[in-house]
Amino acid sequence: MTFLQRLFNTIFWSFFTIGALHYNCTVPRTILHLDLDAFFCAVEETQNPSLRGKPFAVGGKPDERGAVASCSYAARRFGVRSAMPMSRAVRLCRNLIIVPGRHRLYGEVSEKVMARLHNLTPLVEQISIDEAFLDISDIARPPERVARDLQAAIRDELQLPSSIGIASNKLVAKIATEVGKKSAKGDGPPFGLTIVPHGDDAKFLAPLPADMLWGVGPKTSARLADLGIHTIGDIARWPEAEMARLFGENGRELWNHAHGIDNRPIVTEYETKSISQETTFSVDIRDEKTLEKTLREQSKEVARQLRRSDLAGKTIKLKIRWPDFTTITRQVSLPTPTDNEDEITKAALKLLHAVRKPNQYVRLLGVGVSGIGAPIRQLGLWDAGSEKSRKLQEVVDQLQEKYGRDVIHKG
Repeated sequence: MTFLQRLFNTIFWSFFTIGALHYNCTVPRTILHLDLDAFFCAVEETQNPSLRGKPFAVGGKPDERGAVASCSYAARRFGVRSAMPMSRAVRLCRNLIIVPGRHRLYGEVSEKVMARLHNLTPLVEQISIDEAFLDISDIARPPERVARDLQAAIRDELQLPSSIGIASNKLVAKIATEVGKKSAKGDGPPFGLTIVPHGDDAKFLAPLPADMLWGVGPKTSARLADLGIHTIGDIARWPEAEMARLFGENGRELWNHAHGIDNRPIVTEYETKSISQETTFSVDIRDEKTLEKTLREQSKEVARQLRRSDLAGKTIKLKIRWPDFTTITRQVSLPTPTDNEDEITKAALKLLHAVRKPNQYVRLLGVGVSGIGAPIRQLGLWDAGSEKSRKLQEVVDQLQEKYGRDVIHKG
């Protein structure tokens, strides 16, 4: 190779590298938001196809103060909605079929969906049992093709419907999904797909109701209405400084969101994951032994789920709801992450006793673990007891997994 050829190659590849770096720095993100349509009901239909097309709801019994966890699209035609008291749902739809929830099954199906997403890209942020964000910026196929292929794969492999929104950030992608679901025609699952072109975020958001923005609840919505602000475009037209003056730092964020600005990255697996269990009692409970027993059972299940996923959590959280529907949460952080049911139970009971007055009635009780990551296995002289307990719990897990929950219990 001559000197001139080497010089040409050096200059060519230098410009190519600079161009590639410039492209990578300036190319906009492409974020996909996936929402599994009426997820609990869709899973139940895979187990019992005779439910398809019928009005049914997953949840508790109406005479036990149960609530609607999910409802079929046939039930929605009667006005039935998620989170509605089941007693009201039955009044709205006399033929409503009530299906008890099977949350372990839903969790297992959700894991299969998330595994499918991780096959597409490692940049997956699961935000609930039936929702996730994906950063598909580096996928060569056009975004619409990626979305259609993903919907088809989830439908064909798991018989589940899904809706998708695609935009340059998480905020707009999620709203795009909601818009697609609302604009779908027909009585069945929407299978929505809405794509917001790069640069059109503010234009897409402008005509939508202000309460479609994250953080705009009933109180903020009422304040905005008093100011003559009804759409997201109305918010965008106000000066940023004025929004900040009226609503504080939230007003500045509101203004940014109204312009389609959201720089939050995709936060993957361990940074978002939490595991929890909660119980709504059929009657308000004040018996301390019943409450403590409930917490122990919940802690045992949370610990079992942690061990099953080979995870551990550092923050123990208690959730409690009083008869007047006031809900409070309390949490405590442990020195090291744990998957031990005894440690979780001890922390949860301590929080319960600290927040609850003697003989005070309780409507709902729950325990959760967050700050989750890989468990720490540093066994020292003084850790032998807890490690022995963990090994015992793993054996119990294996036996219960194989032969059922009632085969063995810790003494």
